[in-house]
Amino acid sequence: MSPSTRELSPADLLSLGLAFWKAKALLAAVEIGIFGELAKGSRTSVELSSLLGLEGRGVEDLLDALVALGILTRNDGRYANGVAAAEHLVPGLPGYMGGAFELANSRLYPTWGSLGKALRTGLPQNEAQVEDDYYDNLTRHEQRLRVFLSAMSGLSMASSRAIAEKFPWGEYGTLVDVGGAQGELSVGVARRHSHVHGVTFDLPAVQPFFAENVAASGFADRLSYVAGDFFSDPLPAGDVIVMGHVLHNWNLEQKKLLIQKAYAALSPGGVLVVYEALIDDARRENAFGLLMSLNMLLVTAGGFVFTGAECTTWMREAGFVETRVEHLQGPDSMVIGKKPA
Repeated sequence: MSPSTRELSPADLLSLGLAFWKAKALLAAVEIGIFGELAKGSRTSVELSSLLGLEGRGVEDLLDALVALGILTRNDGRYANGVAAAEHLVPGLPGYMGGAFELANSRLYPTWGSLGKALRTGLPQNEAQVEDDYYDNLTRHEQRLRVFLSAMSGLSMASSRAIAEKFPWGEYGTLVDVGGAQGELSVGVARRHSHVHGVTFDLPAVQPFFAENVAASGFADRLSYVAGDFFSDPLPAGDVIVMGHVLHNWNLEQKKLLIQKAYAALSPGGVLVVYEALIDDARRENAFGLLMSLNMLLVTAGGFVFTGAECTTWMREAGFVETRVEHLQGPDSMVIGKKPA
């Protein structure tokens, strides 16, 4: 039974209303470096306090809360990373998702405190209130950009892996990842499909981060980068164009424009893949997608998340045929549209 079809108890409501306690415990643990330190070996709370420069009061409560949440383990008073933490919360490892939590802690958490104001005014509650181009401003701050790109890689990691596994790559030879940032998707596809050549298309300031990631992957011979602005420049040509967690940033007119540009750039018989935390068509089940749309209200001038039915309609308007929606993992699904041969 889904949460939307059962009655909530008072305990459910309390847990929901105070859910930020759990989130902030995890975000703070990432911030102060607990998981990286525990990757070196198990530690007592006293040892962690000393190594991380923490005041003892509250540290044990945080660690035990993380144990209760299934993130850490504890044996004989010594704490260690759980399986998921060891794979996804240790900086420097290939599966690191902590960039998303770094961004959430430093920028999204404070901004969500102004949700009521955003709903009353319809305006974003970050720099987008006063900046003509939030992303252009972002690229002028190297550390902010690094955190943002790491966050995007973390958010897209599981879906990128699912696309590399589920999509019929055997039928296509070239991939163009629009807004592909550090090249996570291209690396994942290259790793599983030796015949595919990939192009990541993103802003010029992102290229050094792409180059760093791809060099470490060992697939630099098959993966390249094209710098540009997808609103003012044509998209690179290819057999498959992917827009992952891209369209939700923009208003309806801009969304449709990007889909039209993808159609123009695709080879005959090529396909466009759009993946997002798509809202279910009935707008009842995918709470993450709906909350992500509220996040777009808070941080962009016109962005919103959409349903699979809405996206297939936009694709058909642009000329795509054989459109369909497929679930990827968690809250993410992909919409696929084919350009006639």
